[in-house]
Amino acid sequence: MAKPTVTLTCRECGWTTSRWVGRCGECQAWGSLGEVGATRVQTRAIAPRTSATSITQVRSDVARGRSTGLGEFDRVLGGGLVPGVVVLLAGEPGVGKSTLLLEVASRWARSGTPTLYITAEESAEQVRLRAGRTNAVTDELYVAAEPDLGTILGHVDELSPGLLVIDSVQTVASADIDGPAGSITQVRAVTQELVRQAKARHLPVIVIGHVTKDGGIAGPRLLEHLVDVVLSFEGDRHSGFRTVRATKNRFGPADELGCFTLDDTGITEVPDPSGIFTSQVDVPASGTCVTVALEGRRPLLGEIQGLVVRTKAQTPRRVSQGVESGRVAMILAVLERRAEIRLHSREVYVSTVGGSRLSDPAVDLAIALAVASAADDQPLPPRTIAIGEVGLSGELRQASHLDRRLSEVARLGFHTALVPWGSHARPQQGLSIVEVPTVRHALAAVRKARLSLVTPGEPPH
Repeated sequence: MAKPTVTLTCRECGWTTSRWVGRCGECQAWGSLGEVGATRVQTRAIAPRTSATSITQVRSDVARGRSTGLGEFDRVLGGGLVPGVVVLLAGEPGVGKSTLLLEVASRWARSGTPTLYITAEESAEQVRLRAGRTNAVTDELYVAAEPDLGTILGHVDELSPGLLVIDSVQTVASADIDGPAGSITQVRAVTQELVRQAKARHLPVIVIGHVTKDGGIAGPRLLEHLVDVVLSFEGDRHSGFRTVRATKNRFGPADELGCFTLDDTGITEVPDPSGIFTSQVDVPASGTCVTVALEGRRPLLGEIQGLVVRTKAQTPRRVSQGVESGRVAMILAVLERRAEIRLHSREVYVSTVGGSRLSDPAVDLAIALAVASAADDQPLPPRTIAIGEVGLSGELRQASHLDRRLSEVARLGFHTALVPWGSHARPQQGLSIVEVPTVRHALAAVRKARLSLVTPGEPPH
């Protein structure tokens, strides 16, 4: 008989260790390790039921997605819902997760496929009221208010739906598992069973997940590993604009973005959101610069606003919203050292328009130009856009998919684009492309009326 050994296993992610530590070495959770008795046995080989298949003979059309009826949602999913896919949609309370999935379920049901919407947080009457307000009432959409997993699977057996929506996974519990709904063991067991049922029935399943106060998905870390797609539903409470961002996707790009607007009548997709992230004032103002960020395959315009104020404080404030504070601090240091713009005795505020969050390094040049414009109190030339990553020596680095960005810029009627030297960008109709090697050259270019640093074809000096 094999000698039993005791290992410590993390209840969050399953990481194991032979000695006790206060913090998990994998997911960094505190106090999550517990003893699990284990026996070391040698696993013997078992004859497989089916032989391995050559990859050339595996059908690829089975993993092809079906449209949900919402183009922006399909974009994030990678084309639609694949049979057997399990999607986790997470977001803050009140952001509109239930409204979005009720709209998806309604459009799926209108195609003639029975759709089952399980609500474990609300009553069926509450869901009916929301559906009536958002025009999501249809005959093939079935609603059940049920928090028990076994009963939910009974509804699935009875109805045989083409889509299952669970609202939410933290409020569903299995009678076979000890612990209340929302506990780590319950969330893990419920998700594992839903994944098993989805794969066995080729049934697309969408589950709603709660988030913690830190913005992470509530429950064990294993939850994100079990599902096929993880979507983050984001938005400002004071704005109707909402975004769905894919952080994991086994059937498509993992960095795609979908845009929506939420109001009393429901949720509406926004196929062309560039105007939301830029101001509508035609009069040039100092401290503003427009750029193009790439979210997945989609180029999105964003406007950076800067404000520079003199202060007598010994430590001037540096405040940023919508862009990373560390990156802003680096760009301010580059402006001070490489472009001789004195900011050490001034407070600097940097923000984006429309509540957007820009993490693309290609927006660095726009931040630098916005701050420099605010410091000089001189507006940039109208209809000008800046694209490029800023290095510590002040050089500008290439931006990925520049032609795609410039095509969007030309479509929206911009006249001039400042890009890194050597980009060799494809000419765009009505758009003058000015290549600059450093931040200093970019600042010199925008101060000149013709926005030209060097003659095209000649190397910069």
